[in-house]
Amino acid sequence: MELYERSAHELSEMLRNRECSSEEITRSVMDRAEATEDKVGAYLTMCREQALKKAREVDAKLAKQPLHPLAGIPIGIKDNISTKGLLTTCASKMLYNYVPPFDAFVMNKVKAADMVITGKLNMDEFAMGSSTENSYFKKTHNPHNLDCVPGGSSGGSAAAVAAGSAVVSLGSDTGGSIRMPASYCGVVGLKPTYGSVSRYGLVAFASSLDQIGPLARNVKDAALLYSLICGHDSMDATSADREYPDFAPLLNSDVKGLKIGIPAEYYGEGVDDGVKQTVINAVKELEKQGAEIVGISLPSTKYALNAYYIISSAEASSNLARFDGVKYGYRAENYDSLTDMYEKTRSEGFGDEVKRRIMLGTFVLSGGYFDAYYKRAKLVAADIVSEFNEAFGKCDVIAAPSTPATAFRLGENMGDPTKMYAADICTVTVNIAGLPAISVPCGKLGGMPVGLQFIGAKFSEQALFNAAYAVERNIGEARPVSL
Repeated sequence: MELYERSAHELSEMLRNRECSSEEITRSVMDRAEATEDKVGAYLTMCREQALKKAREVDAKLAKQPLHPLAGIPIGIKDNISTKGLLTTCASKMLYNYVPPFDAFVMNKVKAADMVITGKLNMDEFAMGSSTENSYFKKTHNPHNLDCVPGGSSGGSAAAVAAGSAVVSLGSDTGGSIRMPASYCGVVGLKPTYGSVSRYGLVAFASSLDQIGPLARNVKDAALLYSLICGHDSMDATSADREYPDFAPLLNSDVKGLKIGIPAEYYGEGVDDGVKQTVINAVKELEKQGAEIVGISLPSTKYALNAYYIISSAEASSNLARFDGVKYGYRAENYDSLTDMYEKTRSEGFGDEVKRRIMLGTFVLSGGYFDAYYKRAKLVAADIVSEFNEAFGKCDVIAAPSTPATAFRLGENMGDPTKMYAADICTVTVNIAGLPAISVPCGKLGGMPVGLQFIGAKFSEQALFNAAYAVERNIGEARPVSL
């Protein structure tokens, strides 16, 4: 087995047993990235020489002292996470030349642990999309079927892990942008509790919904990476000031007595029958092992997609106002006045999907429409929170499909935004409620991965890891796709 095929926890043990070096691991991963990049297109910026230099430094440190369990492990970073001295484009023409002067909170954590950064990963522009087809620079392909999308907006992060061109990666999740690509690409993806991972240095899409999280080929690696990046940050006013356990050592696949809620609304119209059955079969296996299945209802789910796109677009219209061609990034070349420069810069710098959401957000916040749309969406959000709270009085975790179908073909939904938005139907409620959720592979349908999503109460990540770990023990850990 090649080094790039191994998991982070396997490589960590090998490093400490002197069975390999970080430089050897990094070279294997970077060689794999270079060999597959023309097919998959996961990276926007690849950092081979910097990565190898860092790996050699880690090897020298390891020879003298113990380091973090993830020291020397290659990691890919979604391109909306600020990385000092390294291009951070958000896959947009607007930021085509932006090199941040500072690191995001999570990057400080990654660097402090001596992880090896392989590069910046492709995404939907400003994290707005469900397929990674909205990137200004390139399209990313699903390693399981190169004619299909990897999901979005963290498509590059999931595809790199699935292809073996990164051992683990970081993504961001605003309405399912970690869980959807994790499901489509057959890897594990965690959307953490809102506030458990600092948003400092994450280029904002929708501030009340965004959350950075890990993607990995198995649950233990995801738990290791989440343990690294979570924690309080005084630079983020929404950061939760609390203690977090070390999640990986606490993993337990024993589900005896675990109450698993099955919400009828997640298994109804719009969800593929094959996906539903694959998820139910995985849950039934847990029932055989002692879990208890509980029927629950989350009736406001039918309004969630509309509420999500109103709230997220409203926040996006505000957050993206800063991109005006004055301070950094793209600026139109020909203009007659300051106002003309603003208009041309934003018209030329943003892609169609970003402009669509800015326009929608500006509309729902405008006079005469605020009460009719935004205010009502926030009322729906409050109902969703209340229903989840009631549900968790009856069950420990909720099981649902991560996506309503397996990965669709490239270009299939690009001409129909409403059809593209419908792909988020299983994930957006989690962000609205600020809850944690994890997607774990639970089988295949027509040769393509199916993801099972476990949703938990706030700060119940350990319960989610354990439930996902039980599924993984039944299905088996993912390995890089052969390309």
